Amino acid sequence: MGGDTPCPDPPFFVPMSDGGEGQAQHAGTTQAVLSESAPLRYITFSALYVAQGIPEGLTFFAIPAWLAMNGVGAGAIGSYLAVIVLPWSFKLFAGPLMDRWSYLPMGRRRPWVLFGQLGLVVSFLSMTLIPDPVHNILGLSIMGFVVSFFGAFQDVATDGMAVDIIPVDQQAQANGLMWGAKVLGTAASLSTGTWLINHMGFGYAVAWLSVMVLLIMLLPLLFRERPGEKRLPWEVGAPSAEALAMKVETWGEVLLTLKNAFILRSSLALALMGFFFSAGIGYMDALLPVYTIQALDWTNEAYSNVLATVSILGAFLAMGIAGWLVRRIGKVRIMNGYLFLLLLIPFAVAFTRDQWIELGIGTWVIASFQTIYTFMMVAYLAVSMLLCWKRVAATQFTLYMAIGNMGRAVGSSMLGAAREGLDWTGMFFVFGGFMLFALVLVQVLQLPRHQTSLDRLESEHRAKLPPDLGGARVPR
Repeated sequence: MGGDTPCPDPPFFVPMSDGGEGQAQHAGTTQAVLSESAPLRYITFSALYVAQGIPEGLTFFAIPAWLAMNGVGAGAIGSYLAVIVLPWSFKLFAGPLMDRWSYLPMGRRRPWVLFGQLGLVVSFLSMTLIPDPVHNILGLSIMGFVVSFFGAFQDVATDGMAVDIIPVDQQAQANGLMWGAKVLGTAASLSTGTWLINHMGFGYAVAWLSVMVLLIMLLPLLFRERPGEKRLPWEVGAPSAEALAMKVETWGEVLLTLKNAFILRSSLALALMGFFFSAGIGYMDALLPVYTIQALDWTNEAYSNVLATVSILGAFLAMGIAGWLVRRIGKVRIMNGYLFLLLLIPFAVAFTRDQWIELGIGTWVIASFQTIYTFMMVAYLAVSMLLCWKRVAATQFTLYMAIGNMGRAVGSSMLGAAREGLDWTGMFFVFGGFMLFALVLVQVLQLPRHQTSLDRLESEHRAKLPPDLGGARVPR
């Protein structure tokens, strides 16, 4: 990707030569540079994904379980989740903004990462101001919306930087580490947040978790995207040749380039697949706390502990082998397998209806769903990155994710209607329907043909650009 290759030595820091424009450091000094170090990339992107998982663990999982424990109905919980998911669909507007503009002396994506992280910390901490959140679903939804907005903004910047920086042959491994790290952050936040809510109160839970996000924010301040760039605005530095080459000059170029890449057959198929898959995930996010607490008589702490435990185990497995499985089995083939396994969950629930308590079906459903979902996301993200045209990587990747998050909001909002019209078994088959649609759409993906089409589009685009705008420097 982008001609970036890992630097064989040293693994974390790159010597800076003296005399180049914007290179203020003297010979022999070092800088932490993402483009030159695979270990640094893995560590940094994993940490940034942990920062995304922390507020998500509280807002998407701990709070719904807490509300269910306090007698709040399925419809209200589903509506709350639908509202806080919405900003993840609005990411579509952030992608073009980041592709079109940035403060290039500090990197193409890094300034946006820092801005999103700061907004995430401030908005998350502001949730402590909500009065009586159990009886104030509107206020809880509004503040959750704001937290999700900045979480989504930081996510767009992080993903755009990952597509720019991570070479193709490292994407599967990186996605395994990144998504596993996010799940770990989510699980730790869920378990810790639930305990803090139950024993110290809602405000303390939010405050402590906000501190953890703030600490992670310090990491992006320490590295550069590419050699010669500034870490801070008042330092000496200059835009890298790669960042200048990838710069998009007009909004028209952003839209035209995105359109040409997005309307390719595999791209459209992935977008639709992501919508139905994510709708099923959002639906299950809303269903599982209500099902386990109101049908199986769990407490919110029991639900949180089980979900956190299986999430952590699944995350470690994903970080260790999910990327390897993608490379070994193939991206499309492994996605087929994961979707088929998810499709079996409703049947397992139906066939064990009379033994739910004896068999501990709640634990098995949560464990299988969360583990397979974690592994599936590694493959899904790797395919999404592979389908992106680098010139508009933030916009295109964000478009895939935004469509998926629209589906997640739709799925969450359907819980109330499903609860009124179906029994518990029928509610699980709604999830199965979403997975079936996703499985059908995966069959349309043809990755080698898509890469050939992107190479052709890039060649045509380069031919129209003068060399000083980077026409000859940016591969697909």
